Amino acid sequence: MKILVVNAGSSSLKYQLYDMNDESVLAKGRVERIGMDTAILVHEPTDKPELKEVSEILDHNVAIKKVVDCLVHPEHGVISSISEVEAVGHRVVQGGDLYSESVLVTPEVKAGITSLFDLAPLHNPAHMMGISACEINMPGVPQVVVFDTAFHATMPEKVFMYPLPLRLYKKHKVRRYGFHGTSHFYVSHVAAQFLDKPLEDTKIITAHIGNGGSVTAVMGGKSFDTSMGMTPLEGLMMGTRSGDIDPAIIPFVMGKEGIGPMEANFMLNKHSGLQAISGGSSDMREIVEGMEKGDKGCKLAYEMYEYRIRKQIGAYVAAMNGVDAIVFTAGVGENSAVLRLSILEQLSWMGVDVDPELNKIRSGEPRLITKEGSRVKVLVIPTNEELVIARDTHEIVKKSHK
Repeated sequence: MKILVVNAGSSSLKYQLYDMNDESVLAKGRVERIGMDTAILVHEPTDKPELKEVSEILDHNVAIKKVVDCLVHPEHGVISSISEVEAVGHRVVQGGDLYSESVLVTPEVKAGITSLFDLAPLHNPAHMMGISACEINMPGVPQVVVFDTAFHATMPEKVFMYPLPLRLYKKHKVRRYGFHGTSHFYVSHVAAQFLDKPLEDTKIITAHIGNGGSVTAVMGGKSFDTSMGMTPLEGLMMGTRSGDIDPAIIPFVMGKEGIGPMEANFMLNKHSGLQAISGGSSDMREIVEGMEKGDKGCKLAYEMYEYRIRKQIGAYVAAMNGVDAIVFTAGVGENSAVLRLSILEQLSWMGVDVDPELNKIRSGEPRLITKEGSRVKVLVIPTNEELVIARDTHEIVKKSHK
């Protein structure tokens, strides 16, 4: 079965085409600047020349049509007909408390995703545009939605509830949902294989550290707690997001600066985090480079960022009453040896014995970076959210055909 995986954003779209016979990627690509006459499409077929095109792509329907054309292109294509694609899997950020697992797209499911627009106004509407565009360009092809929040549906009530008036939960579903679920699911399962322990007997802390970041306590293969909350703003300090702050700061700043809720929300999501403290950069490579050159802003940004990740890991050791392994994944987690070392050298108290030389290696494969005999293992595991989506789509479509 060939499955197209789509991740639609408001002005961008990423895709991968899988052959599920061997889980190989036949092609991948992206469309950027959707809605403009200078939109960019990059199509990367496996073992064939890359195709790059700048053209007018005014909506997601046109973007998906361009993707379909690339997949069947005489020179750059990887299939002879779009009919070879037997299913489409979509990433959907917010499933609320409606969806605790991946589901086949139906009119009822589309209505459910739409009802959650208020909880994810920047994401769910874009995902729905991607679903609709695939329906138009690939009529009759079954579609599956895989929710970022679904993995965290196992969090107990004492973890996902906020200490706020209960009517806010009952009326508006104000609670913690968590995100990056497909990534935390994938790397925790790979880590269990490395530990050679039954998944149900493991305690694993997964750190998905990219421009956005979250840490999850995975106990027995299930999410017990995670650092992001009702929105992706809660938790760690991130590239442009503040993460946890005293909530009283928000009305205080609104009054002093004369700004409204939308402006305050924009500040917290787009003009905070590493970017705000460093003086302009949200890129960890640039932060480290600036710090090494003596830039005080970069040094402070780095120290705050590292400290908050380390503190979150420590909190989850307490939450689970121990830990077998820590996993680093995503752009910064996989690639910043400097950051990993800073964190791990100060976790020796709990049995982490990091190997500085193993930590420096960049292989693109799952690997241990602790010394033999380290009581707590530490792994670097490249995440593969698209493969999780493809696998779920494959299983759900197979079952629906029985």
